[in-house]
Amino acid sequence: MTKLLTFLSANGIVQHYALHDGARANTPTIVFVNALGTDLRIWNAVLPALAGAYRVLVYDKRGHGLSDTPSGPYVIDDYVDDLIALLDGLGIDDIALVGLSMGGLIAQRLAVRFPERLRALVLSGTAARIGTDATWAARIADIENSGIAGVADAVLERWFTPAFRTGEAAALAGWRNMLTRTPVDGYLGACAAIRTADLRPDARRIGTPTLCIVGDHDGSTPPDVVRETAVLIPGARFAVIENSGHIPAIEQPAALLALLGQHFRDAGLPNA
Repeated sequence: MTKLLTFLSANGIVQHYALHDGARANTPTIVFVNALGTDLRIWNAVLPALAGAYRVLVYDKRGHGLSDTPSGPYVIDDYVDDLIALLDGLGIDDIALVGLSMGGLIAQRLAVRFPERLRALVLSGTAARIGTDATWAARIADIENSGIAGVADAVLERWFTPAFRTGEAAALAGWRNMLTRTPVDGYLGACAAIRTADLRPDARRIGTPTLCIVGDHDGSTPPDVVRETAVLIPGARFAVIENSGHIPAIEQPAALLALLGQHFRDAGLPNA
């Protein structure tokens, strides 16, 4: 059973989520956490293959998609508190967490604050520290001056491979629409949270079985950046997805699913 366009008031905001609940009882829930400027639809291509074995939860973080946009700026712990409140509201205790980019920052912080909730961790296109104060200050200034549309083309170049950008014109336009329709206040609040997040001390405290993955053409968090974080996390594995940019779930869903399945099996998840 899949609940679509479902809303829950949790941690003082209305959160939009979809819970794919076709698995047997007592299986962990796979939770996907989105990147900056994206919503839960980026996972559509990988959900059917997972929903038969697990419960799968996707949701729009604060300031994105159909969830509320409270006054910013935000910090990463705000997003962690939102997710924990959503899980509590849905009665979900046992999870595996897949975080993309900013979602990976949220996932890392949750792994340190709530390790007892977590069975497996996948960090995709992310790092313990993303960018610098200067790069995020510049991004914030650009958006304040010209809106998200003013930075959209540069963002898409970092998100997708040249082959995707030239060969999938309609899809590229659709994902551009998703990005530019993100609430400006939500986007700026998220930029502020990423700007202040330095989770390198946290990375060394993560005890959950962890897989760090990255597309070989990722222009937002290149492979060397992701590898540096994998080295910090005790026992973490590192893998590169070929012919993918920043969002493997869109460009290379089969390769992403193969890595997720192997990691879940290695972590001892039921049904893996």
